[in-house]
This record gives sequence, C-alpha cells and structure tokens, in this order.
Amino acid sequence: MSEALRVGIVGAGPWARRVHAPGLHAHPGMRLAAVWSRRPDSAKALAYQYDADVADGYDSLLSAVDAVAFAAPPAVQGELAVRAAREGKHLILEKPLAGDVPAAEAVATAVRQSGVAALLMLTRRFAPEVRDWLTGLGHLGGWTGGTAQWLAGGLLAGDYAATPWRQERTGTLLDAGPHALDLLDAALGRINRVHHARRDKSDTWQMAFEHASGASSTLTLSLRVPVQPALIEFTLYGANGKSQLTGRRTAAHECYAQLLDEFLAMIRSGRTAHPCDVRRGLHLQRVLDGVQRAAS
Repeated sequence: MSEALRVGIVGAGPWARRVHAPGLHAHPGMRLAAVWSRRPDSAKALAYQYDADVADGYDSLLSAVDAVAFAAPPAVQGELAVRAAREGKHLILEKPLAGDVPAAEAVATAVRQSGVAALLMLTRRFAPEVRDWLTGLGHLGGWTGGTAQWLAGGLLAGDYAATPWRQERTGTLLDAGPHALDLLDAALGRINRVHHARRDKSDTWQMAFEHASGASSTLTLSLRVPVQPALIEFTLYGANGKSQLTGRRTAAHECYAQLLDEFLAMIRSGRTAHPCDVRRGLHLQRVLDGVQRAAS
C-alpha cells in the first residue's frame, strides 16, 4: 500500500478533537478523509479544521474511507463497528468495545470473519514506560498478587464530564475501568474471576480479582476524586519483592501516534493479531460484565 490510508472519524467530541483528528492529520501514512457525527455542526467544525469532508451519513462515510476511527459511546460503537467490519473497513475502536457482551461478541465475530485489522484504544499500552515495565515483569516472574489505584477527577468538571454515558451509574467503570483492568491483566495474567465488586455513594469502585496464573489483585477506581495530577499506581508483589508503575509520563497524543504506526503496519502486512486487538476488547468486556454483576 503506497497511498495514504483514508481514515474517517465517527464522532466529533473532545477525544476526537484532541487526539484522533490531530493524530491522523499528522501521520505521514494516513489521511483524515471524512468526519461523521450525529451532531452535524460539530462534524463540520472538526472536518473544516483539517480539510476533511463532512459525511452526510454513516454509509457515506464508509464509502469514502479505508478505515474508521471511533470516538462514540460504547453502545453506538458496538452497532456501527459491525457494519464497518462487514464492509471491509479497518477499525480503531474505543473502549469498552460495546454496550454489553453480546454486542461485543458481534463486533469480534465481524472482525474475524472479514479479516480486517482492529485495535482498541488502550492508550497506556502504547506508552514506552508501560511496555518496559510489562516486559521486565515477565523476565522476573513469581508475582503472587497486586494492587492498583486509578483515582482522578475527570468526571467532576470539563468536557468529558458533560458526556451523558459517563454520567450514568457505570460511567466511571466503563471509562477508566478498561485501562486499569487491562494493565492488571497484562501484568498478572488473565483475569478469570471477579471475587468482589462494590460501588459506593461517591462513585468509587472497589474490586478484587483472581488471575489464571494463581495471582490475586485489587483495584480502587474513581473519576470523581479532586486530585491533580491523577493518582495512577500499580504495585505487584511476590518472590522477587515488588514492582511499581506510577503516573502517566507519555502524553496521550504520543501513545496514539504509536498506535497508528502499529495499526498501519498490521494493515500493510495483513496481520490481525495484536495485544490490543478486538479479542482483547472482548475479554475486557466480559470482565466488566463480571464486575457489574458482582456489584448488583
């Protein structure tokens, strides 16, 4: 593939404006070709800034692009991603993958049957410090447990706080949860059981998990804690002592640039397997479902 990959964005909210659009525009192997949103004025404003077309409908967007980058609510993405995959469009997917497990399974099936490339926006997994940490853990081994805290104030004020689905009862869990669960899972082995989950009146979640490796872990999660900067910390312990990952050093736009590099490499090589592919999204959707059922 010598020509630039034509990418369309679904959605024109803050994440599309701050990360997707500038990242696609800056990438040498891609071209932001079109934008579609259920809010036409927002789509026009975003498309105009990057000299992209405004699609007058989802079908029009699909006909004009090679790949689709989603910046839409989970339930919307679940429906639209199936259609895109069936049309042979490669996918950059938000987390969680869909609104529920059956819808996530439908996305994963459509991706598998079509053979398209699909990556999940697990932003931290594309940060070099996170990759170095995870690689180092594998060299040592012997981890028997871990604990994580993901505490921030993103839903107290600002653009993301105004998003309706994030203000629902499970908004915190569905927004930050996939990131935290993914890192615990990658560090300690596949989460295969939710032992405990509870959400208190302040919208703070407490969770406990069992991993296929035999390790156990706990997670405290909230996006309604007035801390600046956010407190993000993962600590593992075992025969080799402890290992920690703290903070967020690499900016989101740099992580996204790395994601785009790997996405394009998958397409050019015909590969579909990746640590953050659609199968990862389906696994995390099932863990989220387990958390919600345990907390109900």
